[in-house]
Amino acid sequence: MKKIYIAGFDVFKKDSIQIGEKYCELCKSYGFEGLYPLDNKVDFNQPKQKIAQDIFIANKSMIDSCDIIIANLNQFRGQEADSGSIWECGYGFGLGKQVYGYMDSTEDYIDTFSNTTQEDGLEYDENEMFIEDFSHPINLMIACSTTKIIEGDFEKVLKELS
Repeated sequence: MKKIYIAGFDVFKKDSIQIGEKYCELCKSYGFEGLYPLDNKVDFNQPKQKIAQDIFIANKSMIDSCDIIIANLNQFRGQEADSGSIWECGYGFGLGKQVYGYMDSTEDYIDTFSNTTQEDGLEYDENEMFIEDFSHPINLMIACSTTKIIEGDFEKVLKELS
């Protein structure tokens, strides 16, 4: 049975445990084993930096053991996807894992910005930073390293894999 590492900012939600249980059950119903980061056992009665290191090592170990990564690439706390999830995708890609992402909308990244200005045919955001335009829904480094980015939710990716 192939193992799927479930990446995304869902681990920060108040109902994160229930979300993980739901995703793992969905994986099971499609013939996969789901690996959810919050299933790791970590001792929280130690210094914060040691807790962080233990979480990192446990999640990295899950990625090492998985076959596929499915990542929630929706915007998190700003214009971009969760940086931890992005790292997990990159690490998985580097290991040769299949990496799938899902987003509520797969419109072009440049179209997700408001208050842009143009200069010499280029688009800039409100901080006068150039906005890349490669007809991807997310930064090119993630878009080009994923097997596929699907418009929809976690289950829609599972359906694609089946």
